[in-house]
Amino acid sequence: MNRRVVITGLGVVAPNGVGLKNFTHAIKNGISGIKKDAELKRLQFSCQISGKPEVSDEKTLEYFTELEMRNFNATGILYGVIAGIDAWKDAGLTIENNEDPDWESGTIFGTGTSGIDKFRESIYKIDAFQTRRLGSTAVAQTMNSGISAYLAGKLGLGNQVTTNSSACTTGTESIMMAFDRIKSGQAKRILAGSTSDSGPYIWGGFDAMRVCTFKHNDSHEQGSRPMSESASGFVPGSGAGALVLEDLEVAIERGARIYAEVLGGNINSGGQRGLGSMTAPNPIAVKKCIVDAMHNAGIEANEIDAINGHLTATSKDSLEIKNWTEALNRKGNDFPYINSLKSMVGHCLSGAGSIESVATVLQLHEGFIFPNINCADLHPEISVMIDKSRIPQQMIETPLTIIAKASFGFGDVNGCVIFKKYTT
Repeated sequence: MNRRVVITGLGVVAPNGVGLKNFTHAIKNGISGIKKDAELKRLQFSCQISGKPEVSDEKTLEYFTELEMRNFNATGILYGVIAGIDAWKDAGLTIENNEDPDWESGTIFGTGTSGIDKFRESIYKIDAFQTRRLGSTAVAQTMNSGISAYLAGKLGLGNQVTTNSSACTTGTESIMMAFDRIKSGQAKRILAGSTSDSGPYIWGGFDAMRVCTFKHNDSHEQGSRPMSESASGFVPGSGAGALVLEDLEVAIERGARIYAEVLGGNINSGGQRGLGSMTAPNPIAVKKCIVDAMHNAGIEANEIDAINGHLTATSKDSLEIKNWTEALNRKGNDFPYINSLKSMVGHCLSGAGSIESVATVLQLHEGFIFPNINCADLHPEISVMIDKSRIPQQMIETPLTIIAKASFGFGDVNGCVIFKKYTT
C-alpha cells in the first residue's frame, strides 16, 4: 500500500487540438475549439455551436486498418483509441505482437455511450429487414466496453480491461480506479481515460433540457462562458483524454519520463438527497468529496496551488465556487488559482474529466496556468467569494506543486483527484 503512482504518458483528442503538441499550444494561448455546427442548425437545435475534434481520414488510418474502418461509425471509440495509443507511445511503451498478453498492464477507459450513430444505423437496417447487413463489428462498436476492448486488442493488455461510466465524472473516476489498482499491487500500469461520441443524438437531450447555450450561435468562440455573468448554458463537445498511470518503481526501472504523481482522491455520491437530484449536485457531498480527497492524498487545503474545476457555464458555477471555498476554508486572495477548460472546448460530457486531467497534468509539468476565456464579466456571485486575480484571463507561468481536479456528474456523483509535481 506504500506504492507511489505516477503518470508517464498522455494522449488527447480535443476540439481545440488533436495530439499533445497541438493541445498544449491551444490551451496555453486560449484557443477555442468551438465552431458553428450546420447539422445542429438544420435540426433546429436551440444551441447551434459545438466542440468536435477534427480527425482526418489520414490520421484515422494511423490507428486503424482500412478493413477495421469498413462499416465503422463510432466516433467515441475513434477518439479513445487515438488518445489511448498516443498516451501509450508517449510513455515510451511499445506495441508488441507477442502471443502472450501483457499481464501487468490493463486499461480502465470510460464512456457514457458507445457508437450511438452505429445504433441508429443498425435500427434502420433492422426495421428494413436487413439484419444480415449490420456487419460483424456492430456489437463491438455499440457495446459500452467497446473502447476498452479495442484498446486492449491493439495493445495486447492482459490485466484488468474495463469501461466505467459515471456521467461527467467518468474520466476522473477512471483515474482513481486505475490509481487504486496499482496502489494495491494488482497492476504495474493502467491506461486510464474516457471518451464521448459526437453529434446530435448525444447532445439532443441536453438541448431539450435547456442546459445548452442559445445566445451565442453567431459568436461561436465566445459561446462557452464558465463563471461569466452572461453565460447561458454549456456548449456540447466531445473527445477523449488518456493517461498512463504506473507504479513509480516500475517507471524508474525502465527510465520513463514522469509527468506528475497521483497523490490520491475520492469518489462519492450525494445520493440525490437534500439539495441533490438527478441533475443537481448535493453540496454536502461535493464538499465531503473534496475534503476526503485531500485526506486520502495526505495534504492540507493550504497546499493546493490551483484547481481545475468542473465549471460548465450553467447556473451551478457559483455553487461550485461556494463549495470549494467552504471545503478549503479559503476565499478572496487566499483562494487557489482556478480555471475551466470548458471555456475552450465546451463540455465533453463523459470525455471531460480525462481531457481536463491531461490539461491539469500539463500545467504541473510545464509550470503554467492556462487562461479562462470569455469570463471578463465575472459573475457577481463569484466575485464576492474569490478575487478576480485567482481566475486568470491570460496564461500565467508559475511553478506549481499541487493541483486538484474535480468532476461532478448527473446522478449526483462526484470525483476529485489530487495531482502533484513529481519529486524523488
